[in-house]
Order: sequence, then structure tokens, then C-alpha cells
Amino acid sequence: MPEQALMSELEKLVSEGRNPKTMHIDLQPTSEILRLINDEDKGVPLAVEKVIPEITAAVDKIVEAFQKGGRLIYMGAGTSGRLGILDASECPPTFSVPEDMVFGLIAGGPEAMTRAIEGAEDDPAQGRQALMDAGLTARDVVVGIAVSGRTPFVIGGLTYAKEIGAATIALSCNPNSAIGDIAELAIAPVVGPEILTGSTRLKSGTAQKLILNMLTTASMIRMGKIYQNLMVDLTVSNQKLVARAARIVVEATGCTIEEAGAFLKTTDNDVKLAILIAITGMEVDQARNALAQAGGFLRQAINERQREAAKLNNSDN
Repeated sequence: MPEQALMSELEKLVSEGRNPKTMHIDLQPTSEILRLINDEDKGVPLAVEKVIPEITAAVDKIVEAFQKGGRLIYMGAGTSGRLGILDASECPPTFSVPEDMVFGLIAGGPEAMTRAIEGAEDDPAQGRQALMDAGLTARDVVVGIAVSGRTPFVIGGLTYAKEIGAATIALSCNPNSAIGDIAELAIAPVVGPEILTGSTRLKSGTAQKLILNMLTTASMIRMGKIYQNLMVDLTVSNQKLVARAARIVVEATGCTIEEAGAFLKTTDNDVKLAILIAITGMEVDQARNALAQAGGFLRQAINERQREAAKLNNSDN
């Protein structure tokens, strides 16, 4: 795109505007700089709140894809790409899902996670190729992330995803964006001009992070990865997580920490099974089968066991 045309396009973006509240931030003492940053950040959750209906629809698409064996794929450039990879990388240890169930693609490849790759985001063909290399199928969901809503890498990826029938979601911080026009669903929290003009890693990045958290967390809750508000599908991979797992069993069942440790040892640190056994008194294999029959939903497995016990008690009486 010719430089003049690009400048004209950027001038229309909310995220590229100048913030009248911070015009003299360079003259302020440290405490006032921080107050200005903090004041601007306060508006981000309110902007996210306004797009909860769109986020809800996105979660429903993601859950539907997971139920069919599909994957959630984030793609973006720069900060947007890094945030997608960060959110995706937290899913396996937090929810014990396969590493390829949620993953991120960044323009320029893995090297771009730690340093800028010049021009990587400017080629839509690279976005298309990245999804082809990932073996994209119609069962998957692609979330294109771009604050501006016009990143060519993301446009190329979403266009390809739409061609093969994958679900497509656009996440930007500008309304009526190019990626929003391509995707089936557009999420566009408007956080206003940044504290520093053009530094979209600030309010816009915060909004993206909040929404990505919501997408995966709500989807995993819907997939039965949570009991009450407890992380019961975490992967116990270090000493901190051993302690956290024991604490979760205690919180869910009211048992002692020593009993929790024993239950976890019996189940090879499977927190869901430990809780189910502690509450119902089942043997390990019996509990494992009950959990499988409940589709991995711990509350459902507990309720079913309690219904069976109540029926047996009533028949005895």
C-alpha cells in the first residue's frame, strides 16, 4: 500500500488517535505519569463489558468446535500474536488439554516472540501458509487478533479459514475493521486513543488479554474442566502444583490435607478422581469409569453417584 494511502487509513483508526489527556505526559513527574496510565487503564474493563454478547457467541463457537474434536487457533502479529501464544500456552498446564488443542501463530514464526521480524505481518500469503502448515480443518476455530483490524497476515489467515469452512472470529480494537468484515463474528472493544500514540501494547493489549482469558476460561468451564470454581484438571508438574492440588481437594471435599495427599497418591495426582473418590467412596477404577460416563464433568459424576445412593437407600427402606 502506498505510504500516503496507509497514513490516511491509520488516521481513521481509534487506536491511532492522540489522547488529549496525555498531551503533556512528558512534562510530568513519575507519580503523575503513573496516575495517568492507571486512569486510562480503568476504562478497559468497561470497554470489554460492552462486547460480552460478542464474546459469548465466540465462546459458544469454540465449545462447539472442541466438542467435535476441533482446535482453537489464535493468529496475530507483534503484541497481538504474542498475547495469543501466551494465552494458548497456559491451557495445557491449567486444564490438562493436549498442546495442539489451543495454540497460537505469530507473523514471522517463533523467533518473532522475542524480537520484531521486519515486514512479517505485511504478507497475507504468510497468514494463509501458516494455517495450511498447521493442517487447518473445517472443525477448527481461527481467532484473528489485530488491534488495527487491518494486519495483512491476519487477513490472509482469516480469508483462508473462511474458504475451507473453519469458524472465524476477529478481535480488534477498532469498529468496522477489515478483519471484522471477513470473520463470521467480530469482537471490537473500543478503548480509545492510547496513552502514547500508536503504542497499542497498552490499553488495546490489555483489552485483548482480558478477552483471550475470557475465551479460553469460559470455554474450558463449559467443557467440564472446572468443579465449582476450582481448577480440577490441572497438570501436577512441580512442587507448587502438588501443594495446589492438595489444597483444591481439601477445598472441594472438606478432608484434611493429609487425607488429600493420600487420595492424590491413590489417583496418581489426578485431582478430579481424588475429589470424586473422597466424596463418593468409590474405588479408583469405578470412579474413573463414572467420570468417563459423565463426559469428564465432575459435578455430573458426583450427582449421578448420589442419585444412585439415594435410590438404593429408598429401596432398602
